[in-house]
Amino acid sequence: MNVHHLELFFYVARHGGITSAVRRIPYGIQQPAVSKQIVQLEEFLGVTLFQRRPFKLTASGVKLYEFIQPFFSNIDAIASELQGGTARHIRIGASVIVLRDHMPALLQSLRKKFANLKVSLREGHQPELENLLLKEEIDLAITLVGKKSAPGIKALQLLELPLVLLVEKNSKIKTADQLWKLDKITEPLICLPTFEAIYEQFQAGLARLGVDWFTSIEVSSLDLVEKYVGGGLGIGLSVAIPQLDFSPKVRAIPLPGFEPILLGVLYSNKMTPLLQALLDELKTRANALRGHP
Repeated sequence: MNVHHLELFFYVARHGGITSAVRRIPYGIQQPAVSKQIVQLEEFLGVTLFQRRPFKLTASGVKLYEFIQPFFSNIDAIASELQGGTARHIRIGASVIVLRDHMPALLQSLRKKFANLKVSLREGHQPELENLLLKEEIDLAITLVGKKSAPGIKALQLLELPLVLLVEKNSKIKTADQLWKLDKITEPLICLPTFEAIYEQFQAGLARLGVDWFTSIEVSSLDLVEKYVGGGLGIGLSVAIPQLDFSPKVRAIPLPGFEPILLGVLYSNKMTPLLQALLDELKTRANALRGHP
């Protein structure tokens, strides 16, 4: 059997289909090429390895996957062992703000300790990043963390971020109480998707006050919340990040009595020197943001 064909089948079986596999194979290969080589493997073996729609391994596919899975799953581990136990590749998931404003300096620091460092970055929200971590497609996620994490995942809290409302700079609204005293809030609410911890925490705070106010404009990032508020499209829900100023087009209004959001790190139990160094660097930078030595 062609070993490369077996490798491609491993990714297809592991990720539940050719399309998903192509996004996760760690080198450039197009979907038609994967499909063609899987067909060649099936023709050589004289069996069908999986149903295409919906995806499901056949009995032959299960047998082959169980045989090759230990080898291909442990390639990274043996590479690390041969390199003296020091992994040189780390896969990080985070929000746009973290990747844009904090990751470059953090990686520069890591490169001083780990020569030939290779990094893969994935952008995403907390539910998506936790799912990628469970699938072992990333090693670490810098994201909003809840009080409980999924089995097999550890959480390290870095910062408490207070919730704030953003209003256009010339808005007559000065305090949140002005909104809570209204019979009905007519200003459009601009915020992240409803599955995000920021939205859930905000709605929990509103429920304690007996206030109803739901999303009018849903956006994918805090940058867009700020942009749309500055454009006069409504009031935005965001968080106050230490040492990070908002646009001069908006003003931040505190939300006293609302629980803060926890920013932290999610990671698996598989600790490596590289992962530990990254965690240490993140803790140092979080302390610096809080004004601590």
